[in-house]
Amino acid sequence: MIDKVVVENINVPGCTSQVNKIKYSAMKEALLAVLPIDISGITQKEMLVLIQPHLLQDLFPEGAKSGWWMKTVQLDLEAKGVTKRNNSKPLTWYRL
Repeated sequence: MIDKVVVENINVPGCTSQVNKIKYSAMKEALLAVLPIDISGITQKEMLVLIQPHLLQDLFPEGAKSGWWMKTVQLDLEAKGVTKRNNSKPLTWYRL
């Protein structure tokens, strides 16, 4: 049986899903490693590029499905108040 973790979505308050805990944790670690504390933040496109060297190849071979996992974790961390988005064009995110 695969352990699951409950994730939230900042864009849909009250909506939760359950996802693979191991993949979630690995992506969370990668994402927090690249998100700046600087309020200027980074874009989603920059996030995707910057996380690649931090990904575990056994979980995300050649970056497979990393975009989906990155976005899932980013939305969850934002909903939980760990990260914040700037209302800019393009949108940027940073760690709190």
